[in-house]
Amino acid sequence: MEPREDLHGSALGRKVWRINCGDVVNRERCLTVLVERNRVVLVGPPGETAVLTAGQLNQLQIALREAAEQAER
Repeated sequence: MEPREDLHGSALGRKVWRINCGDVVNRERCLTVLVERNRVVLVGPPGETAVLTAGQLNQLQIALREAAEQAER
């Protein structure tokens, strides 16, 4: 598993989490998790299906947990 710090970034002053993934034909894609007011937003690859490994699923779980905690503040 990659370190948690690698998931974090920011956009427009907001904390975001980016999780690398693939699509059904194994092209590199990205899932993004962010908090909008008190809601967690999950943005998938446009028009694509996200395919995640076990490690990437673990990263998504961490990102969703942290985003949920932030949304509750």
